[in-house]
Amino acid sequence: MRCALLQINTKVGDVARNAELIAARAAEAAARGAALALTPEMALTGYPPRDLLLYPSLAEEAEQAARALAARLAGGPALVLGSIGRNLSGRGQPLFNQALFLQDGRVRAVYNKRLLPTYDIFDEARYFEPGAGPVLVEFQGRRLALTICEDIWNDDAFRVKPYAVEPLADHPPFDLLINISASPFTRGKQTLRQNLLTALARRRRAHFLYANLVGGNDDLIFDGRSLWVGPEGELLARGRGFAEDLVLVDLDCPEPRLSPDDFTPEAEGWRALTLGLRDYCGKVGLRRVVLGLSGGIDSSLTACLAAAALGPENVCGLLMPSPYSSAHSLADARALARNLKINAETLPITPLMRAYEEALAAPFAGLASDAAEENLQARIRGNLLMAFANKFQALLLTTGNKSEMSVGYCTIYGDMCGGLAVIGDLYKTEVFSLCRWLNAGRERPPIPPNVLLKPPSAELRPDQTDQDSLPSYDELDRILKGLLEERRSAAELAAAGFRDETVRRVAGLVQAAEFKRRQAAPVLKITASAFGPGWRMPIACRSVYS
Repeated sequence: MRCALLQINTKVGDVARNAELIAARAAEAAARGAALALTPEMALTGYPPRDLLLYPSLAEEAEQAARALAARLAGGPALVLGSIGRNLSGRGQPLFNQALFLQDGRVRAVYNKRLLPTYDIFDEARYFEPGAGPVLVEFQGRRLALTICEDIWNDDAFRVKPYAVEPLADHPPFDLLINISASPFTRGKQTLRQNLLTALARRRRAHFLYANLVGGNDDLIFDGRSLWVGPEGELLARGRGFAEDLVLVDLDCPEPRLSPDDFTPEAEGWRALTLGLRDYCGKVGLRRVVLGLSGGIDSSLTACLAAAALGPENVCGLLMPSPYSSAHSLADARALARNLKINAETLPITPLMRAYEEALAAPFAGLASDAAEENLQARIRGNLLMAFANKFQALLLTTGNKSEMSVGYCTIYGDMCGGLAVIGDLYKTEVFSLCRWLNAGRERPPIPPNVLLKPPSAELRPDQTDQDSLPSYDELDRILKGLLEERRSAAELAAAGFRDETVRRVAGLVQAAEFKRRQAAPVLKITASAFGPGWRMPIACRSVYS
């Protein structure tokens, strides 16, 4: 039996568009001899719809579209379709997350997802009622078990047990385990997926087909990499990473077909962020982006990602020198723009700084200059960037990294202005690593070498460096990973060898910056602990870090 994994890029809420995409891919699968095709999870509605699910019209539209697809595909391949359906029992949540088995012009079977994740970015229990039990479909002499994403992540074979229910434990025997999924990307996750699926297939002695979503939806990025695993746990097929694909599977001719891939952190990070940025712009209807070019490493990497994602002709960098901007920073920013062939404009802010200083001279009289004056520079730049974005219908990209956002080393309504934080889930050390990877082996590296060598600086006062205010980024990032990802307290980190004074200072900065993170642009998520919907720390509280 030949099957097709339809690894597609859907748009949230656009049921009609998604249905057309599914129909086109199913027709392609039929032309290539497939008897059965699989979409990702909730392919009709796009994933995740979040509070769009609170509107009954979305489920009604999805149900109508599913019936229309079934009729349209009559005579073609059977289709396992990810969608949603109404819970008409009058008890529990109003919706089900569903896998529909379409065959011969009708919806032949319906499976309701049993495990509803409610951690990190997931909040499915807010909308869905869990399914009551397994569904087995007989098709072409094989017994097909239908599951959806999380349903397979709670099996003794892999020791993943966050739930009281194990959906496969009470399942009737099957020959083919099907899992339609919308599993968001985080670095290193594909190795975990493959290990889980091979363990499951080997334990159940069955073929395993896994169809995963690809594309960017808001802050989330889906990497595809759909899989076919044989009953001995052998990896037989893998879809492309970060790109649409149609993966053909011949269950009776198990010849390995693995798309080439690169699982290094730098390669995965680069591909994920370019895809996330491209889809974010495309799905909100904007073609152009603008960003501030300071000559520093963060804006340099953001510009490189933007040029790769959207084309250099759609990227504009604004150089906004102040009296404290160094000559090498301006030279590096201009060199970067030339290397990338992006547009660049220079808007000096010295006259605007003088105007602000005059306006504030009386109320600030007799007071020493401090962060208030320094932040004026960032806010002036933010105003210019926003004006430029408004005038030219462009998306303003923020250029701050995760280290800065963690400790509040950023200016609200200044350099935090913008519609998307492209590198907001990369620590500063990871920004350097990705830039070195990007430059490596190139005769003409895009990022000027001096950008990688000079000490990081906001250049808001003479001879300023980031390390005037912060520990070295190598030390800071290790502390931040301990606090934010490993959930360790300052006392635990101090006991592990970090200086107690430094750890407690960093912990205090993290706590104090929470209000800034609430007002920050959406962050493209590429790690298991990103600032975004999955980060739900209170602002006014006793610090958990201390």
